[in-house]
Amino acid sequence: MKTYKAFVLAAFCLIIVDLACAQSAEDKVTQYVNPFIGTGAVNGSSLSGNTYPGATSPFGMVQLSPDTRDEPEWDAACGYNYNDKTIAGFSHTHLSGTGAPDFFDILFMPITGQVHTRAGNANEPNSGYRSRFSHSEESARAGYYQVKLLDYNINAELTTSTHTGFHRYTFPKNSEAHVVIDLDHSLKKPNWGCKVINAQFKVKDNKTIEGYRVITGWAKLRKIYFHAEFSKPITNQIIADGGTVYQNNSVVNGTDLRAVLDFDTNDETPLLVKIGISAVSIENARLNMQEEIPHWDFDRAVAQADDVWEKELSKIQVSGTKDQKQIFYTSLYHAFIQPNALSDVNGDYPSIDYAKRNTGSGKQYSTFSLWDTYRGAHPLYTLLQPARTADFVNSMIRQYEDYGYLPIWQLWGQENYCMIGNHSIPVIVDAVLKGIPGIDINKAYEAIKSSSTVSHPGSPFDVWEKYKYIPENKLSQSVSITLEMAYDDWCVAQLAKKLGKTDDYNHFMDRSQFYKKLYDTQTGFFRARDDNGKWLTPFNPLQYGSNGGNPYTEGNAWQYYWYVPQDIPSLVELTGGKQAFENKLDSFFTITATHGEVNGNASGFIGQYAHGNEPSHHVTYLYNYAGQPWKTQFYVSKVLSELYTNNSAGYSGNDDCGEMSAWYVFSAMGFYPVNPASGIYDIGTPLLGKAVLKMPNGKVFTMIAKNISKENIYIQTAKLNGKDYHLTYITQQDLEDGSTLEFTMGSKPNKKWGVAKIK
Repeated sequence: MKTYKAFVLAAFCLIIVDLACAQSAEDKVTQYVNPFIGTGAVNGSSLSGNTYPGATSPFGMVQLSPDTRDEPEWDAACGYNYNDKTIAGFSHTHLSGTGAPDFFDILFMPITGQVHTRAGNANEPNSGYRSRFSHSEESARAGYYQVKLLDYNINAELTTSTHTGFHRYTFPKNSEAHVVIDLDHSLKKPNWGCKVINAQFKVKDNKTIEGYRVITGWAKLRKIYFHAEFSKPITNQIIADGGTVYQNNSVVNGTDLRAVLDFDTNDETPLLVKIGISAVSIENARLNMQEEIPHWDFDRAVAQADDVWEKELSKIQVSGTKDQKQIFYTSLYHAFIQPNALSDVNGDYPSIDYAKRNTGSGKQYSTFSLWDTYRGAHPLYTLLQPARTADFVNSMIRQYEDYGYLPIWQLWGQENYCMIGNHSIPVIVDAVLKGIPGIDINKAYEAIKSSSTVSHPGSPFDVWEKYKYIPENKLSQSVSITLEMAYDDWCVAQLAKKLGKTDDYNHFMDRSQFYKKLYDTQTGFFRARDDNGKWLTPFNPLQYGSNGGNPYTEGNAWQYYWYVPQDIPSLVELTGGKQAFENKLDSFFTITATHGEVNGNASGFIGQYAHGNEPSHHVTYLYNYAGQPWKTQFYVSKVLSELYTNNSAGYSGNDDCGEMSAWYVFSAMGFYPVNPASGIYDIGTPLLGKAVLKMPNGKVFTMIAKNISKENIYIQTAKLNGKDYHLTYITQQDLEDGSTLEFTMGSKPNKKWGVAKIK
């Protein structure tokens, strides 16, 4: 009887535990992450995101994902395009959402049967080691990716920690099982110039292989070391360097290295592979792996990856439809993929001068796509990732100490000078002004001031001071550079003011007004001048520039007209007052004409507004400054509902290391940092019924939208902490105080709400 009662009690307890676990799984926000969002256009659309579906950890060095090209190109800059039909293998580093194809380091590919050392032609099955695949036998979630390689009947699964990739390959029983490792895998087209300078394989024992490759590309010199361990012994190996094949050599050096390792599959036990990587040494790659995944339990590693993502993503809890939650949490996931850890578990990292250094404390990060991410992603990090924000800032300052100025676009610890301005400056100033601990304020000021006075590529401050604008015949992209440098100077001035440096404050505030030198009262646009002050002709505000040879960067005069985030009231005055400002915004959002070829980075159009590229991102919020916030509500809602989708087309342009995602995260909650270093968030319109932010100080900020629906996009009334609220912005202090912002929504605009004067 006691035995029966004990059995019943145990069974009951197990049921309770199972129910609790099931409930816990249902409550997890990671269930809403869909890594396929943004991985490729659908139905002839040009919209995508250039994101990858593979496994990674928050801000991790390893981004372990399938490459659908053996030489990834511009339309698959992340390595993967949803419309491709074959997979060439799984490499351990990728860029998320950029327009530049790079990384793709240390590719592994399981195969059976005939041995190939090249990926082969995607249109010719069995011409190489690549394999066909189907989306019906492919899945992905936060920290996990799986696909059936149809040509080999192999189920491949991937998970990661910060520096380690963990693979599980289930081969057909008694098959001729091989694993290809390709150290030559990269974009090698002449217009990009990725080239392996040196590489090495070293077979340490029958379960261990390690090595490195040194490659030039977007970053001029990158070193990537790896240490790989297998759960089963290697029964045979060949290593090829170009056309030369070495049989069972323990060490091979070369520039075109590929290894093929053989394994027994006389049982159905999967083959497990753990690969630690490092930017410093093989020894550190081994240490990273041993510290992060010392065990051989793949499912445990998957669960650990999910737990890490759950901790990060649950910093915001939202209410909404399933689609809204999936887009929201996938956006937050994409925002938290980078910047990437560059230092190892022991603090070692490669400095910009190629020396090995150690952080001492904290971590070193890289992948700073600053022209994109300073606008929304970094302000999001200051809210949700304060400790990492300190590490980001200190990583930037370390470049200044070793190189002389702050990062512009830093990749794998190297400066590639991509894009314009020096937008480390607003990132650092924003972090300091928000009181992020762990930053030396005086060193930060030294770095931003020096980076604003010492001329370097793209920033000729001697020319800037002499002409008080950038002449186009001195430096191309002059209008965009003038506008963006003026904003950076405003940021320098704010930190100077905080430190009581009055002369510096006045000097940089004066420079922040240089943009006015390019305002043409006759055309009503910011235009290019030469060094004699003459306007360049002909002028058409619809004509696009790219990244040189034109006064505008990845945009036109219409899109750059609004780029004065530090001084919007003055821009309103330049335009002719609030009514003229409103009229010009109306034209901006409705003019659909084009002039010649539209720049490839411009997409997601609403009139001349191009949400697919960053210069437009703040413009929907500018109606607030014209006293017409209901129009801001209309256009923010339009972007949220029409230009983000829960499929592979996902984004209206490259996600750009999480910037497109950060715009959605902020805007879906009802506000956005128009001036990202001001501590002020302009109110748009919420998409979600509720959003709860867990602030770093332990307090909770809550946004509630009553009566929210697809039709009810207009704010009728607002309350802040229970009191009627009529301003069209909230502040950093409101968030830190743990305030409650409550909207009542309706289907028709309340044109009387939000017309109070804003800062």
